[in-house]
Amino acid sequence: MRLVDKFGKAFVVTAELDPPRGPNAREILEQALAVRGFVDAVNISDSPQANLRMAPIAAATIVQQQAGLEVIVHLTCRDRNVLGLQAELLGAAALGVRNVLALRGDPPERGDHPTAHGVFELTPVQLAAVVKGLNAGRSASGRELEGATDFSVAVAANPGASDLDREVEGFLAKVEAGADFAQTQPVFDPRTVERFLNALGSPPIPVLFGVLPVRSVKMAERVGAWTKVPDALLDDLRASGRAAGLAWASRVVSELRVLGVHGVHLYPLGRAEVVSQVLGPLTDPVTRVAGVG
Repeated sequence: MRLVDKFGKAFVVTAELDPPRGPNAREILEQALAVRGFVDAVNISDSPQANLRMAPIAAATIVQQQAGLEVIVHLTCRDRNVLGLQAELLGAAALGVRNVLALRGDPPERGDHPTAHGVFELTPVQLAAVVKGLNAGRSASGRELEGATDFSVAVAANPGASDLDREVEGFLAKVEAGADFAQTQPVFDPRTVERFLNALGSPPIPVLFGVLPVRSVKMAERVGAWTKVPDALLDDLRASGRAAGLAWASRVVSELRVLGVHGVHLYPLGRAEVVSQVLGPLTDPVTRVAGVG
């Protein structure tokens, strides 16, 4: 059963993995094996924070073929024009990738190649529409292809955005472009989720809400630059450190499950073992309803 077929039938769990900084895929494969059985799919990021990493489609293919996990490939508008993006997508389809997350991408000046030039020819909304065009068997220029792709298109959202009206407007534009489901930036309070859902009225597509086990006050403060981090969490981190972040993340997952959302997207940040620690009894590799098959 494909990931998109599980929405509404079980509490869906995905987790994000970063490709390696070199040509050896052993580490990401080990991380994928560590989360297998706890998640329905894994995201493979595209040079996150504009730092050089292995191409996500290559890493995703290794994970899908060798770990037996469904993958969601990140594809950013940062590094490729419309021709390059479509070429990547056709290659991904040939390799068996079926899920793509359309993203803008972090600007190069933030990363380890600050003099690189960002492309940003398309927006995530336009990229989602391009993917849907390939699914219909035509290129962005309108040319008929020799066959069609079969991608499910994911998009990003930030329920904790300071300008929620603008965030909702952008989210709905992505839905209009053809998005099939969404994965969000981390949330630390179910009330943030409720405000986002209320602003939407009724979610037009399934939404997986992000959960990040923060490890320190410093880390929480960095995250706080783009989403609200509760003062109570900061207090807990000062008192108990990493354990407090894990406990808080686990509680958020439990509360979101009660809230009735479609599922969660976990950010282990290179530490795959936290997936099972956060989920605990909620997600057992033997008994959970939504497995990896």
